[in-house]
Amino acid sequence: MADITDIKTILYTEKTLGLQEDGVVVIQTSPKMTKNRLKEILKEYFGVTPLRVNSLRMEGKVKRFKGQTGQRSEVKKFYVKLPEGSTLESMEA
Repeated sequence: MADITDIKTILYTEKTLGLQEDGVVVIQTSPKMTKNRLKEILKEYFGVTPLRVNSLRMEGKVKRFKGQTGQRSEVKKFYVKLPEGSTLESMEA
């Protein structure tokens, strides 16, 4: 069963806002999320069947801060094409 807690956020940047005009929403999730699980979550919790789902895995960068090395967490981004006129209203609020 799909778990909605694996979805971290919907990204709102200049690039993603331009994509939203075309009906594409960018969702950031944990690295273990798959396309099929994301489709299940969108159907179950939001009642939306996506037309297309593309994924992108982002490795965590190694960064230095005050002489200490650390690493950003790994995330997965999904570019979800929604049907005409549908939104993910529950998460936008």
